[in-house]
Amino acid sequence: MSSPTNERSGKLPLVVWVMSAGTFLMGTTEFVIAGLLPEMAGDLGVSVARTGLLITAFAVGMIVGAPLMAVATLRLPQRSTLVMALAIFSVGHVIAALSSSFTILLAARVVTALATGAFWSVGAVVATTAAGPAASSRALGVMNGGMTIANVIGVPLGAWAGQFIGWRGPFWVLAALSAAAVPAILRLMPAVERHEVPSIRAEFAALRQGRIWLALSAAALLMGGLMATYSYISPLLTERAGIPSGAVALVLVGFGVGALLGTTAGGRFGDRRPSATTLTGAALTALVLLLLVPLSTSAVATVILVVLMGMTGFTVVPVVTALAVRFGGSAPTLAAALTVSAFNTGTAVGSWAGGISLDSSLGQTGPALVGAVVATLTLVPLTVLALRRTPRTQESRLVRQGTDQEEGTAGDADTRRATV
Repeated sequence: MSSPTNERSGKLPLVVWVMSAGTFLMGTTEFVIAGLLPEMAGDLGVSVARTGLLITAFAVGMIVGAPLMAVATLRLPQRSTLVMALAIFSVGHVIAALSSSFTILLAARVVTALATGAFWSVGAVVATTAAGPAASSRALGVMNGGMTIANVIGVPLGAWAGQFIGWRGPFWVLAALSAAAVPAILRLMPAVERHEVPSIRAEFAALRQGRIWLALSAAALLMGGLMATYSYISPLLTERAGIPSGAVALVLVGFGVGALLGTTAGGRFGDRRPSATTLTGAALTALVLLLLVPLSTSAVATVILVVLMGMTGFTVVPVVTALAVRFGGSAPTLAAALTVSAFNTGTAVGSWAGGISLDSSLGQTGPALVGAVVATLTLVPLTVLALRRTPRTQESRLVRQGTDQEEGTAGDADTRRATV
């Protein structure tokens, strides 16, 4: 595997960018169906509402599948797990593209979600190990950047292509691209024999400390606040801000650009000042969501706030993920998997709560108000984490020790993994 990040050059190992490319593919497949629902429903002979279960099934598969696959693949080499995940991901899309049965397509989505969970769980550990402790948040920022770029480029492009070549076309493209990523994994990650067989019991025992659950709670609450608002941003834009429906996609692209900038900023600042970065990001997110309530009657103000929503919210994402992996200690893969579950749980619960508020007397501003409240609650676990954080001098010493250990054992992937 590539050597840890060179602090002077500031360059991340190439394998981190490969992990980012993988998350780009998987982020695209998770959300592209939203733009293809009418075409898929008509072709499969089911209602649009029922076709929407394909999105729900993927989210549920991620919530359950990420930790399940992390444990199931614990004793496999990391390279083998990543290759297997990409292969299953590719085959799942081939089955979906060939199927005319909604039931088979639904099952393929669940299997694809399991593969995505496995890839993300192991990929997060690979990225942070390759980058080294001093750049773990930055590495995860790049990896998360693949997901945000999927929302900026992959999802709109897939939806647009589906209008011309049919909804099966994007599935074929995703299958081909994921298969093409396998040689890159094989080349960049050497096969390394494990000197110890990981213990599942020890993996779970490492999760007993409270700090990892504080990080996971922050992840779920932050994403819940964002998704409570984002899931129902379209009626806010069209019915309250007066933005034409044809321009909604452009506003969503703006959200994606903001998310990409936020992910990059979180990765840059989160390694040195994790508490300040997360607390500031969460507080600003709550403020932006709250401002959407009175200011959403102005189209200009609404567009600016939507972009800021993506920027402030996604500043927190790579940092809390890196903290969860770090606090997981000897169980980094399972910790990374649980962050996937936490983010997807926040998405599911947040969108559900936002939907209820939309149908209430609050109307179009209901989701933003709910999102602001939930995002504010994120400050509770983050504040507790800040108070319990290792003193900076000791933390810096641990980071330096971890970097020295990684450099001294560059040929041993399992030892490097223990230093994350």
